[in-house]
Amino acid sequence: MAASAPSERLNYLVPNEPRWPIDPARPVIELRGVQKRFGDAVVLDGLDLAVETGKTTVVAGQSGSGKSVLLKLMNGLLLPDEGQVLLFGEDTRQVPLTRLLELRKRVTMMFQNYALMDSLTVSQNIGFPLYVNGSMRWREIQPLVDELLELLDLQGAGGKMPSELSGGMKKRVSLARAVVSNPEVVLFDEPTTGLDPVMIEFVDQLIRRTRERYGITSVIISHDTTSILGLADRLAMLEHGRIQTLGSVDEVRATGEPLVEAFFGGAGRRLTAGESATEAEAAARRAEVEPAVEVVDLYKSFGPHQVLRGVDLSIPKNRITVLIGGSGSGKSVIMKHIIGIFKPDRGQVLVFGRDITQLDDAALLKLRTHFGMLFQGAALLDGMTVAENVSFPLKERGLAAGEVRDRTAQILDQLKLTGIAKRYPADISNGQKKRVGLARAIVTQPRIMIYDEPTTGQDPVMTRYVDDMIVEAQELFDITSIVVSHDMASTFRVAHQVAMLYRGEIRAVGTPDEVRASPDPQVRRFIFAGTPEGDAAARELGEA
Repeated sequence: MAASAPSERLNYLVPNEPRWPIDPARPVIELRGVQKRFGDAVVLDGLDLAVETGKTTVVAGQSGSGKSVLLKLMNGLLLPDEGQVLLFGEDTRQVPLTRLLELRKRVTMMFQNYALMDSLTVSQNIGFPLYVNGSMRWREIQPLVDELLELLDLQGAGGKMPSELSGGMKKRVSLARAVVSNPEVVLFDEPTTGLDPVMIEFVDQLIRRTRERYGITSVIISHDTTSILGLADRLAMLEHGRIQTLGSVDEVRATGEPLVEAFFGGAGRRLTAGESATEAEAAARRAEVEPAVEVVDLYKSFGPHQVLRGVDLSIPKNRITVLIGGSGSGKSVIMKHIIGIFKPDRGQVLVFGRDITQLDDAALLKLRTHFGMLFQGAALLDGMTVAENVSFPLKERGLAAGEVRDRTAQILDQLKLTGIAKRYPADISNGQKKRVGLARAIVTQPRIMIYDEPTTGQDPVMTRYVDDMIVEAQELFDITSIVVSHDMASTFRVAHQVAMLYRGEIRAVGTPDEVRASPDPQVRRFIFAGTPEGDAAARELGEA
């Protein structure tokens, strides 16, 4: 199908609406003095922002700063308490509801959590907005869906259900659904959250490809500095309810503003966990440290699918080991073997020198009291306040009330949670929920701490703070830490040891410097994704 020029493409949901002109003096979305409150909390306070047509505006800021609220104001899902939101030149507070609905059909949104309908196929999910909100029949919709399946490398996936898709494929389906109606504006809410570095690079490429193909104006909320550098025409830094800095990425970074410096890595203490060492020094250091966990020749399959293939891995005591690898490489399966949830098909898992594959249920339960775990989802108890969530495991273990109170208060202070201690999970941001989950895990002072993607969804400032907390917990309490991570900056900031898993096998293991120097192109492709070195590895592997 021959593609129309972007300026000629009509929105299938409102075909009689002419496209908004590309004119810097006429922003497609404009916010003037916008204030938004929720109860006594002022989220946005006199915010001004103009979104230029045909460009990509990235909004960045710390977790809880109001970025998601800003997106909902932009597409009319929320209305401001004060000020104006002009959508295609029309005030969302003043237009009739029927007109607001028409304007909203010209704007679509790609959600952080995909928001796919489980009972519909991939093709049906993509075509759903046209089928439900327009007058088109499926035979007219199917060619448009097929065009997007080809554009986004989803050939052959049209008949699959969402449950059959990987996280990366779900992202692509969500993107296809967002652009199928030929919208003029697409709002992206953290489109790369939870993805590994190679998939982040791929999604960024897809966003660029669809933007150019369909002439889209994009507004992206992102915490990923690599994505920001590669996608943003204009960068808006949000803090204290207002846009504090706006311009090109280079212009914003040149301001030297404290928020900008902190966001792009200019602030925060330097961590010492991953300091450089010569190869001889690294080998000597490893020899001196006894293992807390040893995985020996581990195999695991689920039906015909072989997940782990002879994994050997030694986790040094009182050190931080970071396990990296793409989605589906087997990282979480290894973790579940270490805590005894899974039994291997073959091999051993030694914890403190004991082969836990031979322990009965009672012995396993006792062993697990020495583990602390922070999973990717915070898994907080909705009926408890933040403070009650953090103190819950201490009360369950029967600690005295005074000790529970003191340890809870200390952790809340360290993780900057004191200000929300009396609030409930429903009233805090996703980033704050992650910190509460981390506090609840650390408060038990475990001997082995397992972190499953602890920095997913966090802004760079809070990511560095979480990194600090992981290092400080390990140093203060002599904890053995095992971190599963997709974040390469975080990995090489905190790790004493890095191990990379690829298709169920360990492809590299060693100090950060040793792994960075690995000659294996799969390793270099992963850890240097989005850089010239990563591109060179991709070419070596025949991926580019």
